[in-house]
This record gives sequence, structure tokens and C-alpha cells, in this order.
Amino acid sequence: MTTDLSVASINDTGLNSLGFDAPPAETRVVVAMSGGVDSSVVAGLLKEAGYDVVGITLQLYDHGEIIRNKGACCAGADILDARRAAATLGIKHYVLDYESRFKASVMDDFADSYLKGETPVPCITCNQTVKFHDLLATARELGAACLATGHYVRRAVDDAGRAMLQRGIDATKDQSYFLFATTPDQLDYLRFPLGGMTKEDTRDHARRLGLTLAEKPDSQDICFVPNGRYGDIVRRLRPGAIEAGDIVDLDGNILGQHDGVIDFTIGQRRGLGIGGRKDADVDEGRLYVVAIRPAERQVVVGQKSDLACHAVELRDTNWLADDVRPLGRKILARLRNTAPAEPAEIIGWDAASGTATLRLNAPQFGIAAGQAAAIYDAAEPDWLLGGGWISAAPTRAHQQTD
Repeated sequence: MTTDLSVASINDTGLNSLGFDAPPAETRVVVAMSGGVDSSVVAGLLKEAGYDVVGITLQLYDHGEIIRNKGACCAGADILDARRAAATLGIKHYVLDYESRFKASVMDDFADSYLKGETPVPCITCNQTVKFHDLLATARELGAACLATGHYVRRAVDDAGRAMLQRGIDATKDQSYFLFATTPDQLDYLRFPLGGMTKEDTRDHARRLGLTLAEKPDSQDICFVPNGRYGDIVRRLRPGAIEAGDIVDLDGNILGQHDGVIDFTIGQRRGLGIGGRKDADVDEGRLYVVAIRPAERQVVVGQKSDLACHAVELRDTNWLADDVRPLGRKILARLRNTAPAEPAEIIGWDAASGTATLRLNAPQFGIAAGQAAAIYDAAEPDWLLGGGWISAAPTRAHQQTD
């Protein structure tokens, strides 16, 4: 039997609704408030349930740059929205300057990853470092019993008292992919009240609570990447490190030039700048980025079939439970947030180095180093077991270009 510490618990104003042996009024909860509807509703529901709620908003990026991008989280306008929501709800609210920590832990890693020809996922890095490490430590210092966030994922406790994660019930909003790196110790301290809700449920609560941001659109861009132009932020962070080069086919024929490998990702087919090739064979179909060779300053293009990936290598693996025995386990692997979790098997695992090898039952396309693999139990697909960072995703294109 499991106990779901989700929305049902939040609606229960009795004792122990968050799993603590104390009345709500004597239980302090820190809520990470981004200024969006999700985290604001979390704060509102907890306040309504009688908890001692403290809202914290992180200033992660220079307001002068980011305030112009209203679709990004943690921007200047969003900090104001968080303040207004806290005032409406009647809770304490603080803004903490985490800019230096965010730059060192997330932005610099993002830039260096792109320079290596990888495709990073900074939202996972942010959860892994700034939010679930630094902010979690701050919440403890404030005497909070837990840290609550607006992620759409369910936290459950099994008969042994062990906290685990399940996908959010709304498949279109499930954010478990971004939380594979959560450690058991962090999970003991975290709460995710929205995991049992749909987005429309959340907006209904926001209207009922009188929050003016009830209709606020979801953020779409990475918070520090205005207008989704990744190359611009890398050029700003690493001036002089980007060099122009050639776009080539698998045989090494030069098809065009580029201004930097940072402008390309594996699987990309738009914006290649090589349209209208004189000798192109219409039967060959569209061209895709199939490999990036930063040392040679080359972007390699080929057919979609050249992107077929049958196995991935992982580094820095993390397991949400200490007794997970990965080797030989039948799993579902989600290799991108927008992709479904597909059947796979763990055929290699080294606990000492934290590396693993996943064999995919069917090939997947457009998989790149720097992305992440979230791993679910094949027998119970809602349960997140853990995951790791993709260090290699071998394809036929890589074999031909290595």
C-alpha cells in the first residue's frame, strides 16, 4: 500500500496531511514560487490547509536582460507576480539573490556543453543544484519541515516508509523527466502537491483563490535564453570561443558553412543554410544534423536513417531508491521530455563510476549527448526509478564520421 502525498492530502485540513506528526499550523512549509500559476496555487492550497507557508522566489538572472522575455520564469515581471500572489494569499514572501550560484551551476555548464557539441537540459541541472540543493538548504535553515514546488509529479510513500516518485496524472504536464536526479534524501524533504491535478484543475483553484495570474501562460523558454536563441547566450558567456566551420555530408563533401557548432543540435532539419543544393537527389529526402564535430568545427548532415540510435551510454546515474538493482532490468527509457518512454533494458551498469548502458528495443532518432534519460519501471510504468545523463548515443552516422 502507498500513501499519495498529492492534492488529496492538501485538501485534508487534518493532521499529518503532508506526512508530519504535527498540526498544520505548527508545520512550516517553504514554497518555491516562480511567479507562475502552478507554484502560486501550491502556496494557496497549503495556506488554505492551515500550514505556516513561506514563499521564496529566486532571482536567477539579471532583470535588465530577462524582463523583456515575459515567457520565461524567474524574470523581473515574474518576481512581481510572485509578490502579488503572496500578498493576495497573506503569506510571508522573500526574494533571494541566487544569480552567482545559478551562473556557476547552470549557465556555465550550459555554455560549455554546447561548445562540446552536446544538447544540454539546464532545467534538470537547475533542479539538481540550485533548487534541490541550495534552496533546499535554505528551507531547512528557515525551520521548514519541507520544500514544496509546483512540479506535476506525484510523491508516494510505500509500506517501508520510503518516498518514491510517480508520473503526474496529467500526461501532458508530467515533469518526472526533469526530476530523475533527485536523491532519496532530497525526496524525503520535498512535496509536490499538483501531481494529482490537471492544468485546468490548477487554474480553477487559482480563480477560486482570487489569484490574478490564473490565466497566465506557461513559460516556454529556458529562463536565461531570451527568445529561445541558445547561440546568443553561449556567445555572450564564451566570447571568442565560437569559430565558423563547414557543413559536410557523411562523405566529407562540403555543402555549406556555419557560424558556430553551437547553433546546431542532433536531429535538427531546419535552418541548416544549405537549401537549394545544385546536385541534390529529391529521392534522398530531407537532410538532418546527424553528428557534430567541434574539434574539426564541422556539422555533419545526412538522412533520417543515419540518426537511428539502438543504445545509449549514461554517466552520473542516480537511483531514487537504494535497493534498485538496475542490471538486466526491463525498463522504459524517456530520452527527451517531449518523447514517450520506450521499452529498453539495462545491459551494463557500474555502481562505482555511475555509468550505465541502455539497449533500446526499437531505435530512437535525434538522441544527443548532453540530454538525459529518465528510467521508469516497465512493470509499473508510472514509477520513476532514476536515470542519468547521456554521454554517447552511437548511430551509423557516428561510426562513419569517427
